[in-house]
Amino acid sequence: MIRPDECTVFELRQYTLHPGSRDELIELFDREFVETQEAEGMWIVGQFRDLDRPDRFVWVRGFRDMDSRAAALAAFYGGPVWKAHRDAANATMIDSDDVLLLRPALPGTGFGEPAELRPGPGDRPAPSRITAAVHRGDAATAEALAASLAAEGVRPLACLVTEPAENTFPALPVRTGERVVAWFAAGEVADPDRFAPDPVQVLRLVPTDRSQLR
Repeated sequence: MIRPDECTVFELRQYTLHPGSRDELIELFDREFVETQEAEGMWIVGQFRDLDRPDRFVWVRGFRDMDSRAAALAAFYGGPVWKAHRDAANATMIDSDDVLLLRPALPGTGFGEPAELRPGPGDRPAPSRITAAVHRGDAATAEALAASLAAEGVRPLACLVTEPAENTFPALPVRTGERVVAWFAAGEVADPDRFAPDPVQVLRLVPTDRSQLR
């Protein structure tokens, strides 16, 4: 696994699943796809249930840069673990192409070192929540957003903007033609869409048992 402070590229991935299959995918993901992806040079930042959309699975992973992203993804998706479990994973999914490719909006606004180690298999950590929001905008929007959050006493876990580089692993599509700001904060944040204009999406997230971001 790469260190969190080495990550300069992130994916925010949102999967629409067949009704009733989310727990099945989470059990498989937490068991098979965490350490095995990190062994190829990624960081699995966190994985979540969407509190407002029962058939949505949300997760975030980080990479050192775009070139190492290509190498890491090729190694994992061409490797034995994905080949062994891809049919079961894909069977739960209706759509897996809702993916934002992101980078830190400003120096130091990526996901930092987690406060705790990732829970192990079988652990039952205390319930927690993460609030996230996506707004249309760029680095200037992100700077204004950071000021608005600070004025309200909200300390974001990360503030990211669109990574403009071409997708280096086209086998996994990403959303293109958009410029967005995405931020994440611990706990429930009241009316998160008030902090910046033109909100695209607000996410109330519940970490899975093995999510490191809590």
